[in-house]
Amino acid sequence: MSISFDLPEEMTIYSAVETRDALLAWVTEQSAKSTKLLEISAANVREVDGAGLQLLAALSHTDHPWKLIQPSPALMDACATMGMSAWLSEQTTNV
Repeated sequence: MSISFDLPEEMTIYSAVETRDALLAWVTEQSAKSTKLLEISAANVREVDGAGLQLLAALSHTDHPWKLIQPSPALMDACATMGMSAWLSEQTTNV
């Protein structure tokens, strides 16, 4: 069984700090409790910009294994626009 975090609907420059703080606190808490794979759900993401994508890309540099699940159409479109489709594919299938 995996542990999951639900990303918010808005992942933009206006919410990036708040989302980053919540996500990093959750990763730190889960890492201390478990070695299980962390799942980050993007099903609810409706609006995303470069700051939101940067936040997710930075998470790739943490020591705890994670994967992105249920990427929303908005997230997939943003990744395609920014040339990150391959990255998204790696994050949703590998850890």
